[in-house]
Amino acid sequence: MITPGWIKVCGIRDAVSAEAAATAGASAIGLNFFAKSPRSVTLKQAAAIVSTKHVPPIGLFVNHSPDEMDSIAAQVGLSTVQLHGDETPQDLRAIHERHPDWHILKAFRIADSLRPVEEFLAECRTLGVPLAGCLLDARVEGEFGGTGHVAPWELIANQYDRVNWPPLILAGGLTCENVANAIRAVRPDGVDTASGVESSPGVKDTKLITRFVAEANQAFAALKS
Repeated sequence: MITPGWIKVCGIRDAVSAEAAATAGASAIGLNFFAKSPRSVTLKQAAAIVSTKHVPPIGLFVNHSPDEMDSIAAQVGLSTVQLHGDETPQDLRAIHERHPDWHILKAFRIADSLRPVEEFLAECRTLGVPLAGCLLDARVEGEFGGTGHVAPWELIANQYDRVNWPPLILAGGLTCENVANAIRAVRPDGVDTASGVESSPGVKDTKLITRFVAEANQAFAALKS
């Protein structure tokens, strides 16, 4: 699912922004179902966006119960989920057992070590839970993401086990101005932006979406040359 050069625009709340992401060449959009986020969408909004079939959707969940996720995914039409809360490997196993066909992404908030990521992934392997990707974001106390803070690029580049761990998705404060540098520094499989392409919290700017995807595509292409 996630191959080198993957680009996701998260926190999409309307069809116009979804179309802009698709036209720019984004690989996926994120639909945020965390009610406390300024980027959260209603079921009606999400279903309308997905119905346009612009670009593959990913549902973002934060400590939702399996039943809540089942209901939302069924009503909206989702088969890829991004878990951005305090979910455990056991929680992921329960989701995988219910929906073995789902793609599961797990987000981690990083401060000064990837040891928690290593331990989490080791337990997932023991439990037989496949992950489609790991999203590494900046750790900000009391927040689950979307803060605009930059993740520790050097630490991630040096400590992420690219051979044995799932595809790496870099998030955390990525903008049109810094995404190329981030890709060069970290060499992730994919990048994810939310606040970095907004004119105000929760309000996407289509010009910024277009520019971000272009900058990321160019940087990924340079890695291959």
